[in-house]
Amino acid sequence: MIAAIVLVNAEVHRIPEVAEAIVEIEGVQEVYSVTGDIDLIAVVHAGQHDDLADIIADRLNKVDGVIGTRTHIAFRTYRSAELDAAFSLGLD
Repeated sequence: MIAAIVLVNAEVHRIPEVAEAIVEIEGVQEVYSVTGDIDLIAVVHAGQHDDLADIIADRLNKVDGVIGTRTHIAFRTYRSAELDAAFSLGLD
């Protein structure tokens, strides 16, 4: 499974509607409304890189109100339980 983090700039007055439209796209797992230089962060999972192109370039980018996106492909996924094990010194 390939994971991508998509940083989304949206028309400010339409951020909630844009987020709702994006989260309905198959392959989009979560959408976060955030502060800072971007408006939304979408987490996308796909089986292949070609699937990411379909989800992000062909669908997400075409949602009304999306101004632009930047996509970051994840190399590795770390979860809190895995991080706890990785940093554990064996002390209880």
